[in-house]
Amino acid sequence: MFENYKTFSTELAGRPLVIETGKMGQLASGSCLVRYGETAVFVAATISQKPRDGIDFFPLSVDFEEKLYSVGKIPGSFTRREGRPTEKAILASRLIDRPIRPLFPKDMRNDVSVVCTVMSTDPDCSPEIAGMIGTSVALSISPIPWDGPISGVVVGYVDGEIVINPTAEQAARSKMHVTVASTADLVAMIEAGADQVSDQVMFDGIMAGHAENQKIVAFIQDIQKEIGKEKIPFVSNDPSEEMFEDVKAFAIDKVKYAMDTDDKRIRDERLAPVYEEVHAAFDEKYPEETAKLDDCMYKLQKFVVRRWLLDEGKRVDGRSIDEIRPLAAEVGLLPRTHGSGLFTRGQTQVLTIATLGSIRDSQILDGIDDEETKRYMHHYNFPSYSVGETRPSRGPGRREIGHGALAERALLPVIPSEEEFPYSFRLVSEVLSSNGSTSQGSVCGSTLALMDAGVPIKAPVAGISCGLVTEGDRFMTMVDIQGVEDFFGDMDFKVAGTKEGITAIQMDLKVHGLTPAIIKEALEKTHKARNYILDEVMLKCIPAPRDHLSKYAPKMLTLKIDPEKIREVIGSGGKVIQKICADCNCKIDVEDDGRVFVSAVDMNDCERAMQIVKTIAMDPEIGAIYKGRVTRLMNFGAFVEIAPGKEGLVHISKLDVKRTEKVEDVVQVGDEVIVKVVEIDDQGRLNLSRRDALIEVEGLTPENDLSEEPPRRPRPPRREGDRRDGNRPGFRRRQ
Repeated sequence: MFENYKTFSTELAGRPLVIETGKMGQLASGSCLVRYGETAVFVAATISQKPRDGIDFFPLSVDFEEKLYSVGKIPGSFTRREGRPTEKAILASRLIDRPIRPLFPKDMRNDVSVVCTVMSTDPDCSPEIAGMIGTSVALSISPIPWDGPISGVVVGYVDGEIVINPTAEQAARSKMHVTVASTADLVAMIEAGADQVSDQVMFDGIMAGHAENQKIVAFIQDIQKEIGKEKIPFVSNDPSEEMFEDVKAFAIDKVKYAMDTDDKRIRDERLAPVYEEVHAAFDEKYPEETAKLDDCMYKLQKFVVRRWLLDEGKRVDGRSIDEIRPLAAEVGLLPRTHGSGLFTRGQTQVLTIATLGSIRDSQILDGIDDEETKRYMHHYNFPSYSVGETRPSRGPGRREIGHGALAERALLPVIPSEEEFPYSFRLVSEVLSSNGSTSQGSVCGSTLALMDAGVPIKAPVAGISCGLVTEGDRFMTMVDIQGVEDFFGDMDFKVAGTKEGITAIQMDLKVHGLTPAIIKEALEKTHKARNYILDEVMLKCIPAPRDHLSKYAPKMLTLKIDPEKIREVIGSGGKVIQKICADCNCKIDVEDDGRVFVSAVDMNDCERAMQIVKTIAMDPEIGAIYKGRVTRLMNFGAFVEIAPGKEGLVHISKLDVKRTEKVEDVVQVGDEVIVKVVEIDDQGRLNLSRRDALIEVEGLTPENDLSEEPPRRPRPPRREGDRRDGNRPGFRRRQ
């Protein structure tokens, strides 16, 4: 039945990698099932028959679909179906998109769709890597024009050793998680998170991943030679050389004048009439291709920027190659938030707001990996006004989610542990103005906001980007690229880190890949630049985290109790813990291992709730003093509840520092009183003394010597419904 069914096998990092073709998804342009260990990902790539009209970009879409059946889970949604892609699925889609996109013809306008469906997940074998390799195979064997193949691996650093595709256990101990994608001879993509590793360790890891990729690229090339289809022709959308030369001769001086400014608004204002003049001059000559005149103007601006850089060493805004734009930093802008930081670099400006919450506020995850909650969240917003445009807000897109994840990854290594600082965090970076590298601006703004909030981060983090222009064997890198250098250059190499080392990297390319020399130079330049940003701007604004939290931030106390006591703290149906929260105006989170987190805006409320929890979870000790509530009055004394379910008797002789005739003269039901535990009898019953507590805590002096032995505790009153005779010892019911 499956005449074209074939399998191809190799090894990747000591685990079997099997590619199956010709059985599944035969109507797609190219498809395969990738088995890596027990991970299975089906990949299908399809191209439209005709180009899409009226667009000036290549329409590529990559979807990474996490199916919860792959890990034996039923979705937790109401419909029990997978909903919108998780954040990790979107990041995986971007991870695959970035290395494959530059290898498509830039002038092609046919829609290309790649869908990676995760069908089985082995925690030791990354489905993202299987999806990337499967995408490379599907595109390579399809008739879709594409200059691949590529391969990808994850590089870890475990116990001082570089590890390719670490297992789940190794990944938990790894100092870095670096995804490296490569073509046959160049590094095509880098995505990294690291715990302050050195430039050299990062470089060695990238090179190790690149070397491993060469083996898989050769493996895919063999598959392509055996079963690959001939690539189809496509209609180019590029303007003719004649049209470009006409526009160039007419407008190059005008474009140079318009581009030669450090102000994006002025540049846009100067370019607008040049576009009008070009159309007025050439619409009649090229009546069927007037839209391509705008493409000529784009190419002309690109030509000017690149020639300035390569031939004159000149940047659009007049800076030197390694000069950073003017910087500014400010904290504490918003009085009611827990922390805020404004970071400005040229015309790029990002305001980050930090919010602290209880552990209960951590994000709940429903994905295909073992992570169930996320304590640190970073969100990035990019409104249209930040680039001077007008469009409605429709929520975060994939770019916004990706930039937020990059900033989150950059700061995660310096966030204090839950034991050190038992809070959850949400940071929101609002891009107020954008002219290049807003993601790295959000890294800097977030560091400021965390320090302003009093979060004891391990070290401040700064981020900077490095650009690239290439021509044959020539290349030039420059730090802190602005928008036009990003648009018309070949690379946006973003690096974030502390003075000690790198915490995150994201590399976007418009060329096929980078040589080791370019990577090394980019790491060196970004290291020097981020140290400058830290020393000269950020640490001068706020040299260390504040030593106190905002008065509006929740205060937090923690306690470790015996897990066997958790049931008593929570109570039947949650009644006990709900009452504590209501009475003390606080939140309480209890973990299965016995950790208790109490949070409230007022520290007094925290302490009161914590005392109640301690009293419930830990047996009262003789001599301990508690604040309790009077629950019942008897003629011989008052019963005081020192914690839910824990009540003791204050004998009338122990109610006050002076002689008491009637219990009602001193206390009433509902009164809050301080009491001291003076005795715990052989049945575990508590005898309490308000008199001793007043003497010890408030320093009162007794009027008379009332230290004589109090009368023996009377029998508790009979409860309603008790039988009169049936409770008497030795009583025999009459037959």
